[in-house]
Formats: sequence, C-alpha cells, structure tokens
Amino acid sequence: MSDPSSSDLFILTERGGPLVIAAPHVGTYLPPDIAARLNPVGLSVMETDFHVHRLYDFAAEIEATTLFATHSRYVVDLNRDPHSSPLYPGMFETGLCPLSDFDRNPIYLEGQEPSLAQTEQRRFQYWFPYHARLEEVLEATRQRHGFALLIDAHSIRPSIPLLFDGALPDLSFGSDSGRTLPPVVIEALQSWMQRTSDWTSVLDGRFKGGFTTRGHGRPEDKIYALQIEIVQSCYLDMDDPTRFDPQRARPLSQTLKPLLEILISAAKQAK
Repeated sequence: MSDPSSSDLFILTERGGPLVIAAPHVGTYLPPDIAARLNPVGLSVMETDFHVHRLYDFAAEIEATTLFATHSRYVVDLNRDPHSSPLYPGMFETGLCPLSDFDRNPIYLEGQEPSLAQTEQRRFQYWFPYHARLEEVLEATRQRHGFALLIDAHSIRPSIPLLFDGALPDLSFGSDSGRTLPPVVIEALQSWMQRTSDWTSVLDGRFKGGFTTRGHGRPEDKIYALQIEIVQSCYLDMDDPTRFDPQRARPLSQTLKPLLEILISAAKQAK
C-alpha cells in the first residue's frame, strides 16, 4: 500500500452489496512522531499483512464494500481489544500498541515505548474511528439487505514459533467457534472446505478471529463475520515477503471469489 497522508486512517470504497471486506493489518504508514521512536525492527513493519487487499481485487465485481487500514499495526493494532484484553488467554499476543514483533524482538528504541497516556491517545485517534466507521458501514449494509457479511482479511508468515507449532494450513477460517456466523453459513463453508483440494484449510483452529470478527459479528442482529487468515507463502515472494507475486496470487484470488459468493448466498438464507 502506498503511504497515504497522515490524516487518512483508512480507505473506504462503498459498493452497495451485502459483503464488506475489511483489512486492518494491511497498512504500512508510520506517522513521523511514532517512526522517530522505532528501532530498525519497528521501522521494517514486517508483521504487516502485505498486499492482502490485492487478493480481493474482484470486490467490485461482487459489489463488495472494502475498508482497508492505512497505518501500520505498530501504531495501533486494529484487531485487538481496545483495552488489550487477551484474545487467546495463556498464549503469547501483542497488545493494542505492540512493543515487540511476533518473535519478541523489541520494536522501539530503548526508553521510547508509548506511555499509558500515549496508548490512550492512539486508541482514540486511530482505533475508535476505524471501528466506528466499520460499524456504520455494517449497519447501513444490514438495513439495505437485511443482513451484512463481514470478511476480516488477514495474512501471516508461514512460521512463527511463538504463535504456533509447525506450519499452518493455507487458509485459516475463524468464527469464534461458531459465535459470529449462523449455522447455514458455517455449513456452506465446511462443505466448500471438503470439496476443495487445491488449498489446505481449517475452521476455528489456531486462529478463531480477532477483535474485528468477535466485536462486529452478531448473528442475532443479522451481522455476520468471518476471519480469513492466509499464509503469506501462498501469494508473496518469500525471498522478499514485502513483494506481491501475481503468479502465486492469481489462483488464490480465483478461489476466494466463488467462495465469498457461496457464503453470500448462504447468508441470504439465514435472513
């Protein structure tokens, strides 16, 4: 993603269909005052979900609204609870304003970590506007169609020993153990997973959905949410994981489009 001006917290493209695709970790922008406090590990922003939004370039074809964050997760992690309550109790996690990468390497210069007051400022300056806008979009979508389906789009390095053993499946789907999707959508997803041999996949395995999925997915209100976590080796050049690999990405994108169409059709039945 190209660096936006510091006032652009996200890029919203509204298209009117029942699907909303959000990517909270795709941004790379660092406001100068925050960048000045980061060490080389932090400035590399290597925990970014690089280019994951490009896998959904078909969004216009299915009238999907998109909301893509522009700022790095090192500014504030939009997929964490606003008060840093753990998503996976007992397991290693980075907080609302991360102090390290996923290998526990510090990202700040010594003594430059954000204070509690600065963390609170980032919460109100960056976290709340993003989620308030997402909630507005979901509510407008629900009113228009009778339901809204949110796809929380993520990607992850193939190997992160502190987070998981071994290798992840290509696609990790998260519904907070069925709490953010109606049964008919879960059944449609599981049926697709059983039929699909090109990609390995799991539902509610190591990743069950972060704050975006859990905080906005409310089946009782006809707002459904599914996290899709994609292993980056499926679409990035792993010799330089900041680079998009069109040849790798094309078959994956061609898989995601019909999958999302299946999920939309299933969600309509849950109305």
